[in-house]
Amino acid sequence: MKRGLLSTIACAGLLMLSWAAGTAAAQSNRDDESWYRTRDSYFTGNDWKMRLFERVRLDLDHVQTVAFAGTDEYRIVHTKEQVGELQGKLAEGKYDQPQLDEVIAGLERVVADNRLTARDRDMLNDDLSRVRDYRTHHEDWH
Repeated sequence: MKRGLLSTIACAGLLMLSWAAGTAAAQSNRDDESWYRTRDSYFTGNDWKMRLFERVRLDLDHVQTVAFAGTDEYRIVHTKEQVGELQGKLAEGKYDQPQLDEVIAGLERVVADNRLTARDRDMLNDDLSRVRDYRTHHEDWH
């Protein structure tokens, strides 16, 4: 009788654990959806152009929260540092092509070498496209 009771308790515990994990996953999916919708709405109009690199950093922050530890995270952190350095120069009114090229190369490495979801890879590829566009047309970027 004890074995049957323990088995029933164990099954009930597993069911509750599964339910809790499912609920947490559903909440996480809703949070992710909200985050992506907010990101997409960021690019309406032209105001985003003045804050492109701020957005790139936010996207890298988001990816860092789901990245695998180790070299994946290192690439993200290093790229965020490069973006920060570039932002500092741009804030001083200095366009630094080599620094911009380093940011682009860093983003390319994160996209190519990190274990990302397809959606996060697409998001960073979108950032990469916008940064490349900035490099080509920075004189008119207002």
